[in-house]
Amino acid sequence: MQQREEKQLESSLESIIQRVNDLKASLASMIFKIENEYESLNWPKFLDNYALISGQLISLSKVLSHEKCTNLRNLTVLPLMLSPERDEQLIQMTEGRITTFSHDLVPDYLRTKLEPLAEKKMLQLEHKAQGLQYDNAQKQIAAYQKVVTHVWDIVSKAREEWEVEASSRGNTQQNSSVADTHLLVAAVGMGKGLKMGPNPNGQPNSTSGGMMVAPGRPGGPPGQGPIPPSSQAMSMSKAPSAIKTNIKSAAQMHPYNR
Repeated sequence: MQQREEKQLESSLESIIQRVNDLKASLASMIFKIENEYESLNWPKFLDNYALISGQLISLSKVLSHEKCTNLRNLTVLPLMLSPERDEQLIQMTEGRITTFSHDLVPDYLRTKLEPLAEKKMLQLEHKAQGLQYDNAQKQIAAYQKVVTHVWDIVSKAREEWEVEASSRGNTQQNSSVADTHLLVAAVGMGKGLKMGPNPNGQPNSTSGGMMVAPGRPGGPPGQGPIPPSSQAMSMSKAPSAIKTNIKSAAQMHPYNR
C-alpha cells in the first residue's frame, strides 16, 4: 500500500513539474517579447500568448484536482540537511536562484502559512468584519454598488459612442473620385483628353506648347466670342474721371534746395 502511494505521488509530481515547466517557459517567452519585441508586438500576438498561458493554467488545475493526484495539502516538506555552504546541485535544480540551504532561508522557502505580520493583519481584518453591524454593512454594500454602477454607466456610454463613431466612419459615403481627380489634373497640366473644336471664324484653334487654347476672349469664360477691336480700344481709351492726380517735380519736393 505504501509503495503504491509513493508511485502515485511520483507520477503526480512528474506531471505537475512538467506542466509547471511549460507554464514557466511560456511566461519567460512572453516577458522576453514584451521587453525586446515591443515595437513589432501587436495585440493579436499578445492575446495568443495570453491564451496559451491561460490554457496551461487550466491544465495544471485539472491535474491538481484529479482524483488520482495526491493531495499535496496533506504532505509536509521537511529539510533533510541544512548547510551554509554552497550547494551546486541545489543551484542547478533552482536554476541559480538558491545557492545555499541554510537556516535563514528554509523558513521562507518551506513556509506553509503566511508571514507572522501578514497573518496578524488578516486576523485583524477578519475580526473587524465580524464585529461590523448588519445595517452598516448593508450601507457600505449599497454605496459600493452605487459607485460600481456609476462607473459601469460611464464605460457603457463611452462604448456606445465608440461603436456609433466606428459605424459612421464605415458608412461614410464617398464624395470624391481619385480617378476623376487624376484626369482633371492631367487635362489642366498637360492638355490630356482635350479636343480641338472649330473656331467661330471657321479657322482651327491655335496651339501653344502642346496645349490647346480654348476659344473665347482672354480673361473670360470659355464659350464666349472674342471682343471686337473697336470696343477694346474704346474701353482702353477711357480713363476713370473720379481719380485726380497731383504730381510735383522733384525740385519742389526736396526740402534742401541748392
